[in-house]
Amino acid sequence: MIHIVFHEPKIAGNTGAAIRLAACTGATLHLVEPLGFNFADAHLKRAGLDYHDLADLVIHKNWEAAKAYFGDNARVFAFTGRTENNFAHESYQDGDILLFGTEPTGLPDEILEDPYITKWVRIPMLPARRSLNLSNAAAIAVYEVWRQLDFNGGC
Repeated sequence: MIHIVFHEPKIAGNTGAAIRLAACTGATLHLVEPLGFNFADAHLKRAGLDYHDLADLVIHKNWEAAKAYFGDNARVFAFTGRTENNFAHESYQDGDILLFGTEPTGLPDEILEDPYITKWVRIPMLPARRSLNLSNAAAIAVYEVWRQLDFNGGC
């Protein structure tokens, strides 16, 4: 199982798209509060289509609660533009955690510097570009991990 973690997501549509991603890949989507929207948001519903009931979704009150949920032996890959470590050069394992920051700012320093983080990784982009869309970045990462796991459960 792949775990996608959105730390304090702000845009409902991105989370809706990630719900759909989780449903289609068997990943579990974790949201770390506070959230910038509520689950009645029309953008969330529209982006997730009718996949909400098919996705595994866990909401954590804060980063500490998420860490407690995953336990001491978790492997957490924090996605950030502040490293040269290419995410595709990693060897992923079943149960790995892909951690993404909020849309406007990415992961805050206190999360990136947490010793709980296994490694900082980045998705390559052309120079002078700020960032990918959050749900697109998550999809790129999830499909690379799932590919390495031989698309376990997929058809």
